[in-house]
Amino acid sequence: MIRSMTGYGRSETAATDYKLIVEMKAVNHRYGEIGIKMPKKLNCFETEIRSLLKDYLNRGKVDVYISYEDYREANAGVKYHPEVAKEYVDYIAQMETQFRMKNDLTTTRLAQFPDVFTREEQPLDEERLWEILEAGVRQAAERFVETRTREGENLKQDLMAKLKDMLSMVDYIEQKSPQILQDYRDKLEAKVAELLGNAAVDESRIAMEVVLFADKICVDEETVRLRSHINGMTEILQEGGSIGRKLDFLAQEMNREANTILSKANDLDISNKAIDLKTEIEKVREQIQNIE
Repeated sequence: MIRSMTGYGRSETAATDYKLIVEMKAVNHRYGEIGIKMPKKLNCFETEIRSLLKDYLNRGKVDVYISYEDYREANAGVKYHPEVAKEYVDYIAQMETQFRMKNDLTTTRLAQFPDVFTREEQPLDEERLWEILEAGVRQAAERFVETRTREGENLKQDLMAKLKDMLSMVDYIEQKSPQILQDYRDKLEAKVAELLGNAAVDESRIAMEVVLFADKICVDEETVRLRSHINGMTEILQEGGSIGRKLDFLAQEMNREANTILSKANDLDISNKAIDLKTEIEKVREQIQNIE
């Protein structure tokens, strides 16, 4: 089983006293990078969240968004501080006498002064809050992995089809290469016969020329290595797991062999087939960038 590096997961949990929403989305990245955005009151759990997410991903740039509403905060009580209010009143009376100004203080205005009324928040139960948060993050992460796995299976099927096409191209090049040598020999003999007329033809000299030509255009080593890389990639895809880096390395090696075949090609059909081969390899490399 292989996984794509792109994915999305979301969980939403609501109870009588809270509501939690966790969203995760990821794009391609060479390494594993996690970014978390959440309310300040949850910052104390960042290390635990990162540690938890490592169980679900290895590579990719993952953004995690967490929103949390504590309904108990909406029901938090208001506390009146009469001693603070008295101080304000006393000082304002003192200012009235000192500056001979009219005292226009009202109860409404007094209530607006700082700390006359304060909001009593419910104490934070970190143990229970982490229990809620962990469950929400795990649910979102599991759904996130499901989308990655589903897309990864689609990538696998597409890559397997492309690798099969590439093998058929390698088969064609291997089958065509001997025919190129025979055609070259036939043309060489015909040209020599045309030049020499009825004179004897030196078969050893022709054979030597054919051997030199064969050495220049021989792609046997390249096709053998290319076939090995294609089969190796197929096996790795079947094994699954975190295989993105392995596949990327093999794709680079395959591209190198295809370039060599193209540089040695002395036949239009083989040149065209080598170009098609390079095109498919490039498509494979693009797809591999999406694999974890």
